[in-house]
Amino acid sequence: MDAPLQTSRAENARTIPLVRVIEYMGTNVPNRKSLCKRVILKAMARPKSEHRSAAPVIERVQTGVRLEKRLLKVLKGLAESLDLSLGDLLEGIALHALENKPPFSAATLKKIADLKRVYGLDLAAGDSHRLREKS
Repeated sequence: MDAPLQTSRAENARTIPLVRVIEYMGTNVPNRKSLCKRVILKAMARPKSEHRSAAPVIERVQTGVRLEKRLLKVLKGLAESLDLSLGDLLEGIALHALENKPPFSAATLKKIADLKRVYGLDLAAGDSHRLREKS
């Protein structure tokens, strides 16, 4: 059972409670896991604006691009399902391709396969240099 708090008289005659330590909890020595956890928690506490560097300012131009009809339908359908404009989707694909990085996740590739089936797009990357337009 805990003993009652002791009090002592101060010089100015006020009563000051004395507190005693009930038990020793140990010394906290941070290890790698706890440091990583602390860093992650700090990053999560930051506002989103601090997570990434400022977005680059760009200038867009209007362009007339000719694409295969079914390919365009698949791209428009994909842009719609990702809630992007067609131009934003094409920019993303091009920027990823220029860095030799895959632009799509597995879930997005499944959507693309479904859209290709719906719109009858049977072209593949190997066909890109062999395409001919109807006369």
